[in-house]
Amino acid sequence: MEMQIKDINNFKIAVVNSSEKIIFDTQSALDFMMTVRYETGCNRIVINKNAVSEDFFVLSSRLAGDILQKFINYNVKLAIVGDFSKYTSKPLKDFMYESNRGRDIFFSSSEEEALEKLSMI
Repeated sequence: MEMQIKDINNFKIAVVNSSEKIIFDTQSALDFMMTVRYETGCNRIVINKNAVSEDFFVLSSRLAGDILQKFINYNVKLAIVGDFSKYTSKPLKDFMYESNRGRDIFFSSSEEEALEKLSMI
């Protein structure tokens, strides 16, 4: 896991890249969130999609809702960056669309877009 801190519009944002899965259940998401906060002091995080379990993107697993609720409860804003075009589920697309309209969770196609979203709220 590689972490960088970006300072944009007076917001410190942790950018995490990993070739291994980091988030695969609720506990691993909490561990990840607390590790990033402890090591960087950031409450805004960008993570690459490859570091998130594929089960997250199956809404019937309830994993996405459980994990994202933890981020909201702990006041940590999250952007997941990657190519989401392979997902054809309308409920998932709707979920991602609604998340992107909010203020806490974002699904972005690029790191630049994710940083922009996290630095404007």
